[in-house]
Amino acid sequence: MQEPNTEAAPAEHRADGLAHKARVVRFLLRHRNSGLFSGLVVDDGDIDGDIEAGAPEQFAKELESLGPTFIKLGQMLSTRPDIVPPAYASALERMQDDVAPVPFAQVQRTVEEELGVRIGKAFGSFDETPLGCASLAQVHRATLRDGTPVAVKVQKPDIARQLRSDLDMLDGLASAADRLTDVGGSVRFADWLDEFRKALMAELDYVAEAENLERFGDHLAPYPELEVPRPVWDYTRRRVLTMQLVDGTHVGRISGVRRTEESMAPLARALVRAYLDQVFVHGEIHADPHPGNLRVTADGRLAIFDLGMVANVPPRQRDRLMKLLFAAVDGRGEQVADELIGLSTRLADFDASRFMREVSQLISRYAAHAGSMSEGRVVLEMVRISASTGLRTPPELSLLGKTLFNLDAVCQQLSPELDTQSLVEDHLQHVMKARLRKSLSSPNLAAEMMEIQALLRDGPRRLTDILSLLAENRMQVRMTGLEESHLMENLQKIANRICAGAITAALILASSMMMDVRVGPMLWGYPAIALLLFLLAAGMGVAIVASAFFGDRRAPRREERPPG
Repeated sequence: MQEPNTEAAPAEHRADGLAHKARVVRFLLRHRNSGLFSGLVVDDGDIDGDIEAGAPEQFAKELESLGPTFIKLGQMLSTRPDIVPPAYASALERMQDDVAPVPFAQVQRTVEEELGVRIGKAFGSFDETPLGCASLAQVHRATLRDGTPVAVKVQKPDIARQLRSDLDMLDGLASAADRLTDVGGSVRFADWLDEFRKALMAELDYVAEAENLERFGDHLAPYPELEVPRPVWDYTRRRVLTMQLVDGTHVGRISGVRRTEESMAPLARALVRAYLDQVFVHGEIHADPHPGNLRVTADGRLAIFDLGMVANVPPRQRDRLMKLLFAAVDGRGEQVADELIGLSTRLADFDASRFMREVSQLISRYAAHAGSMSEGRVVLEMVRISASTGLRTPPELSLLGKTLFNLDAVCQQLSPELDTQSLVEDHLQHVMKARLRKSLSSPNLAAEMMEIQALLRDGPRRLTDILSLLAENRMQVRMTGLEESHLMENLQKIANRICAGAITAALILASSMMMDVRVGPMLWGYPAIALLLFLLAAGMGVAIVASAFFGDRRAPRREERPPG
C-alpha cells in the first residue's frame, strides 16, 4: 500500500506563501509613489493635493484582495492620520469586511472540535445559513437544548495560521522601512505592527471576547437604554462564541416613521456617555463602535456587538487624555498643545512653535464652529499635526479619535439635532467630579497622609546630611556608564583613524624618499622596499576610506519620551 505523502501539504503551504508574498511585494511596488504618506509632509491643510484621482479607492480595493489580514490592517490604518492622509483613510474605512461564507461542514467540524460533542447534541437547532459573514468568522442562529435562542460565532478554519504568516512577513517589511525611511523613523512601523499583532491575536480568542461582553455589560448597567448580549459560557471556547441572541434594526436602516414616532435622542446620549465612561473611568476603548455593530431592538434599546478589539488605557495616560479632550471642547488651544506634548514622544526635528500655532488654530476653529466639527475629527487632526511637526503620539489617542468619530456618525443617524459637543463637555465634568470625590475617599486620603508622614519623618535628616556634605566640601556627583557609552566608542574610532592616517602618510613619505635610492633588490625597476612600503600605505588608505563609507552609521534619531 502506498504511504501518504506527509510533506505534500507543508510544501503546498510554502508554495502558496511564496506566491502570496510575491503579490504583497508587487502591491507595495505599485503603490510606492501613490502619495500614501503625503499627510506627513504637506502643509497648509492641503493634504490631498498630490494624490492621483482614484488612487485611494484602487489602493483599498487591492489591499482588500490580499485577504483577511490586510482587510484588518486597512481598517486599523484608517485610524492613523499620521500614517495615511484623509483620502486614503476614507477609502480604507469603506473596505468591506463581508465575504462569502465557508461551507457548513467546516463550521460544524469547528464547533464539534471545540465543544467536544456533536452539534446536534449540543444545540436544539443550528441554522446552516449564517446571519452574517466576515473575514475572520461567521455568525449562525441556533437554539440551546432548552429552546433558548442564541447566536454562535464560529472562527473560520485555518485563519489563525494565515494571519500569523502574513504578520511575520509584514514584520520584516516594517523593520526595513523603519531603518531606511524617514517616515519609518518617525512613525515606527515595527512598533505599530506589534500592537496590531497583539490586537488581532486577541480578536481570535473568543474567550477573551466573551469576557469583554460580560465586562462591558456590567459597566453599561447604569444605562438601561443600552444592551450588550451576554455570553453562554458552557458553549464558548477559543474558536466558538455562543451569546444571547439580540434581534434589532441596523442603525442606518431605521425608518423615518419610527424615528418620528420614537425619539432616538436618549439612545444617542446614553451611548456617548457610556463610551466616555468606558474610556475615562474604566480605561478601555472599544476600537470599532461603528453603525454596523449597533442595532436598535424592538423594545427601544441600543444593542452593542463585536467587542473583540478592545484597547486598555493606563490610569496616568487616561488622566492626560481626559484633560486634553476637556481643554479641546472648552476651546483652550494652548493647554491642548501642552497636554499633547506631555503625552507624546518628541523627535529630533520637532517644530514646537509650528505645532503650538497649528493646534491653537485648530481648537479655535473647533470652538468657533460648534456643531459642524466632530470631536473625533478634531482629535484625528491633532494626530496629523503632531506627526507633521515631529511629535509621535501614542496609539491610544488615534483610537480615541476614531471612537469619537464613529460615535458622532451614529449620533447623526439616530438624532441629527443632538449637540454632541455640549454632551461631551457636560459628561466630562461629571466624570471629573466623580474622580475628585473618589480621590477624597478614606483609603486615598489615608495613603496621602502616609506619604506626608514619611516625608516629615525622613526630610529633616536628609536635609542635614546634604548640608553637612556641603559644609565639609565632600559633595560629589558621579556619572556612571561613560566608559561604556557611544561617546567613548566614537572617540576611540577617531583616535584609531588619526593614528592610522598618520602612519599611512609616513609610509607614503618614506617610500617616496627611498625611490631615489638605487641600492638593494629591485622590483619592476623600483627599489623593492620602497615599493612594498607604498603598497602597504595604499592598502591602509583604502581600508580607512572603506571603513568611513561602510562602517560608520548614522546617529540614531534623538527622541524625548513623555515622563512615566
